[in-house]
Amino acid sequence: MFINSNFDGGNIRCLTCENPADIQLQINKDHNSDFYQWFYFRLSGAQGKNCSLKIINAADASYVEGWQGYQAVASYDKVFWFRVDSSYRDGIFQIDHKPEFQSVYYAYFAPYSMERYGDFIGNVILDPKVQLDTLGKTLDGQDLDQLIISNPAISGRPDADKKKIWINARQHPGETMASWWIEGFVKRLLDENDSISRALLEQAIFYVVPNMNPDGSRRGHLRTNALGVNLNREWLTPTLEKSPEVYFVRQKMHKIGVDFCLDVHGDEALPYNFIAGAQGIPSWNEQLAALQDRFAKTLMQVNPDFQMEKGYPVSKPGQANMTVCTNYIAETFNCLALTLEMPFKDTIETPNPAQGWSPERSAKLGASCLDAVCQIVADLR
Repeated sequence: MFINSNFDGGNIRCLTCENPADIQLQINKDHNSDFYQWFYFRLSGAQGKNCSLKIINAADASYVEGWQGYQAVASYDKVFWFRVDSSYRDGIFQIDHKPEFQSVYYAYFAPYSMERYGDFIGNVILDPKVQLDTLGKTLDGQDLDQLIISNPAISGRPDADKKKIWINARQHPGETMASWWIEGFVKRLLDENDSISRALLEQAIFYVVPNMNPDGSRRGHLRTNALGVNLNREWLTPTLEKSPEVYFVRQKMHKIGVDFCLDVHGDEALPYNFIAGAQGIPSWNEQLAALQDRFAKTLMQVNPDFQMEKGYPVSKPGQANMTVCTNYIAETFNCLALTLEMPFKDTIETPNPAQGWSPERSAKLGASCLDAVCQIVADLR
């Protein structure tokens, strides 16, 4: 038997794999950081064997509560990902599985490779409504891409008069559900037969950053970039030396403006889809509260996988962490900004035992978000 993670997004260290009933593993920390929880590796040579794969450093992972009630995902073809029996006891996270084939992949969530990302970019830029803008280079020398999506052909309104809607994903690279969400969102936005998409493109231009952390994605990080920096704590004072990803995106925002921003994430512990707003910023007001409420209620109506009861504690007035993307943007641009969170686990109220929360459901939620945006776009700013 062999364990390997030496590939795009891979992360695991094999301590021993001689006995299929006692395969011992460790998750590597993000480079120059103490964050870790993301794992992705291949097991080969174990077909038909009852395997117990034990992550022995699970107790010190970044979000220990994330192991409770969580089932790992597996795939033979890296296309269809299914849940496998998993448990957390005495500080060890254990996967129990009998592979049906000679090669099987295990991961914290369905991975989204940089190769697939490149294919996604290559496909969508064939659409005349899409322009590609490379904002700059990451610390590892990768391109930081932005998709600018507009359709002046269906509206007499000049682009300068349209609402500017920003969509960001994968600040935290281990939250791969955000990339699957982006696929669903962009695919529907580009559908010329979709009346919601057409209506939105009459009123707005979309600035989409599909992956804000390509370095962390390729390195197999949970939460940080190549230097071990958490990008979602860099928005107040980003630098080219530590956080060029935020620096370049923020620079473009200040150049063109922001009327609405949706920052897409995943949460390790909570088995729900929910949004977090910017209620704690100094300039929070009733208009922003009403827009946020309308967005959330619309999304809940069109997609039962979304709910409004469970989520993060709301910051008290004036006590928002201004280094966070949503808070910085809402305060700086006097606009509605939201963080959308999806689970690594299954949704407790709308479960799918075979796959749990999945790439397919993430993409469906992304598509559903267009209905919610459509409900608020006319009243932005």
